[in-house]
Amino acid sequence: MARLIDGKGLAQKMQAELAEKVANLREKEGVVPGLVVILVGENPASQIYVRNKERSAEKAGFFSETVRLSEDTTQEELLDTVEQYNQDSRFHGILVQLPLPDHIDEEKVVLAIDPDKDVDGFHHVNTGRLWSGKPAMIPCTPAGIMKMFEVYGVELEGKNAVVVGRSNIVGKPMAALLLEANATVTSTHSRTKDLSNITRTADVLVVAIGRSKFITADYVKPGAVVIDVGMNRDDEGKLSGDVDFDAVEPLADLITPVPGGVGPMTITMLLEQTYEAALRTIR
Repeated sequence: MARLIDGKGLAQKMQAELAEKVANLREKEGVVPGLVVILVGENPASQIYVRNKERSAEKAGFFSETVRLSEDTTQEELLDTVEQYNQDSRFHGILVQLPLPDHIDEEKVVLAIDPDKDVDGFHHVNTGRLWSGKPAMIPCTPAGIMKMFEVYGVELEGKNAVVVGRSNIVGKPMAALLLEANATVTSTHSRTKDLSNITRTADVLVVAIGRSKFITADYVKPGAVVIDVGMNRDDEGKLSGDVDFDAVEPLADLITPVPGGVGPMTITMLLEQTYEAALRTIR
């Protein structure tokens, strides 16, 4: 039976420690980390995620602001809003909540954010830094997973790591971070042939494809570390991951549950990166 990676517990511990660091920074340097989240439209999942970010930022003592724009906001208006916060020294982190409405070019908006304030780590400057081995801002979900590996003592050097999914948000940056940690990395995706034969070679398996319970016991090597990034609703409307937890858990050495695994770490790393960005302004 696998040991559970308690992402929720780890996130709470890290956020409590972060609140102390923020208080010290305010007292010693007069600097308060500032984070603005820009939300366009009424996407229900985005609304929930943004509320969670607001609560976590305020609890950690951040200067936090949320800009809510209507669904019919033009691309030009959104770009103007981003530029306003690029120029505002009170804010060290800018996050534009994705997805954006169809009439807005997401890439243009992401590239409009000052790379030094791009706490999501999606700007091309930051993806380039990541792949060149000199990361500054890292996409928050992969960053959170690496923190889990560190805390739970997962040895990555020389291990076979398989990433299922190649999104810019999780799959690609996850592969880069594992490579940097000296794992031997295989990236797989929807066009990969004989996927289960490849995933069964994985000492470390990271799954981020958005398909409920897709990874069954047939895909997993006994004793593997299994990280489930998926957040789906199953046929009964219950939250489920990309991994069939009940089938895989008896095989794995370590596994993340859904919910309570990777999700809470994503917001924690967002706050950590905003704090680090604030520190860089005074160094």
